[in-house]
Amino acid sequence: MTRAPVRIAMVAGEASGDLLASQLIAALQRRLPGAVFYGIGGPRMLRLGFDAWHPLEKLAVRGYFEVLRHFREILAIRRELRRRLLADPPDVFIGVDAPDFNFGLERALKERGIRTVHYVSPSIWAWRGGRIHKIGAAVSRILALFPFEPAIYQKQGIPVSYVGHPLADMLPFEDGRDAARAQLGIAAEQTVIALLPGSRQSELQYMAETFIETARLISLRMSRVRFVVPLATAETRGRFEAALRRCAAGDLPFELFSGRAHEAMMAADLVLVASGTATLEAALLKRPMVIVYRMSPLSYRLMRLIGGYLPYVGLPNVLAGRFVVPEFIQDDATPENLAQALLNLHADRSVCSGLREIFREMHLQLRRNAADSAALAVLGCLPAGLPGDGAT
Repeated sequence: MTRAPVRIAMVAGEASGDLLASQLIAALQRRLPGAVFYGIGGPRMLRLGFDAWHPLEKLAVRGYFEVLRHFREILAIRRELRRRLLADPPDVFIGVDAPDFNFGLERALKERGIRTVHYVSPSIWAWRGGRIHKIGAAVSRILALFPFEPAIYQKQGIPVSYVGHPLADMLPFEDGRDAARAQLGIAAEQTVIALLPGSRQSELQYMAETFIETARLISLRMSRVRFVVPLATAETRGRFEAALRRCAAGDLPFELFSGRAHEAMMAADLVLVASGTATLEAALLKRPMVIVYRMSPLSYRLMRLIGGYLPYVGLPNVLAGRFVVPEFIQDDATPENLAQALLNLHADRSVCSGLREIFREMHLQLRRNAADSAALAVLGCLPAGLPGDGAT
């Protein structure tokens, strides 16, 4: 008798989730030939045969008040997804990040006996409240990217696996500065600052002009400087180009790239980066950085009201457990503050050298062959009788 293929439902909510999910799908396909994957996903997942019921762009909304504008559509998608998955249950459901969308869905599925795995622990280490109890009610197992996270879940009796961070597997351990400069056509002796103002249009809305004015101040005080700006999509590139026109910045030494963020950071001496995954990428590429974040005033006010445990938001600082790189958030993120912080870093070679050593240690700690580790954890959550033996 031929065994029915393993059926795995997944939801990824943005580009980083698409990358994580695609790597996990590839690792699972090596172990589960013929497995079927479906749900909500992006282009990388689709290239592996994923059946996308909705594109992930529908969920890629950031900021409290920005989400409210799309709330009805997002809620309708989740209701439809829950109805379809309960009517025809998968062998396991994997929520990839997107916690606000996935946890409610996962809880409904788990209550009906469907195994649920959540890939990427939300930042429970940063926020107050009982969020971890809601996670416990929603998931059969959490897959943690950072080494300090499992102890938090184990204390609450929530099954957890530390799988490491996929970026630590993907990004080179050794410095690729010279090769990256050759690829981008940048002279070896030139000072290069990479500007990464975010991957979402909403982030460009609040940060593009600040980054441009920061570059203007630096160019007044530093000769032979060049600013490279990798932009994730045509839409974000268009927003940045519009900001350049508004700031009358045509005389500044900017070079814009579509994508190529890793090459831009590798080629750079310094990085000015919006808080998020890109800060970890910069750390894994061993680049001294300044972290910045701005959002809508209403979203920021609400975030402040909720409050957090940690005094820092950038992943390099969270991993280090202390401020190792400067952060400037909201009203503190002025061009004057950012320019001065970057100039200070550029002038202090001993600080930059110390940062590179800290980042090398982080890289080693996070390199755990994440996709394969995550795949093995998922196999352990399959029901008994399917490949993977159903052990939890």
